[in-house]
Amino acid sequence: MHELPPRMRTRIKFCGVTRPGDARLAAELGVDAVGVIFAARSRRRVDLATVTAVREALPPLVALVALFMDNSEQEVRRAIRLARPTLLQFHGSEDDAFCRQFGLPYLKGVGLAGTPMTAQGLCARWPHAAGFVLDGHAPGEPGGSGQRLDAASVPADLDRPWLLAGGLTADTVAMAIHALRPWGVDVAGGIEVAPGIKDGDKMRRFVAAVRAADVQAHAAAGIG
Repeated sequence: MHELPPRMRTRIKFCGVTRPGDARLAAELGVDAVGVIFAARSRRRVDLATVTAVREALPPLVALVALFMDNSEQEVRRAIRLARPTLLQFHGSEDDAFCRQFGLPYLKGVGLAGTPMTAQGLCARWPHAAGFVLDGHAPGEPGGSGQRLDAASVPADLDRPWLLAGGLTADTVAMAIHALRPWGVDVAGGIEVAPGIKDGDKMRRFVAAVRAADVQAHAAAGIG
């Protein structure tokens, strides 16, 4: 199978990873990024000893994303020091100045349920964000709830990379990709048997569904 042009390949992030073996399998499946969560309210929160093991399980060129939600500056800096993430993700009320002070690129997670935002509004609030994670939960709630994002809530003309999150599974992700054309997809609960415990078969099926959707999009665009 020919390699898809970059704009046609949907990036994949597995979030809420708590076990080195799950991180290793994600990398073997070709996942672009693995997320570890430090948010106090998350059922998938990792301690610093565990995240070191997850980090060591990842090969080069697979990104480690450290996710925070209203953590203190001290907590973020300590996690960065020990986890050595490639990228940060903030899912709380953090403003742009807080997010960019750590010297690493960051994604801003935004819950859009009931409060749609424009592309201009997102970029004005977080002008230095490398991209956004758009989720189906309400603002102020933690991610990983499994609530699907209403397509009408996605800002039109968002010119930065954005990942679709919320309620994705191997059975729903292809339809979501065809409908919304996200730059990437972000999944946690849809590949689990319990919070933080990934299921190998679900992981494989999810990646296969994304790749199949990419091939269909490639064919529909007439790119050979």
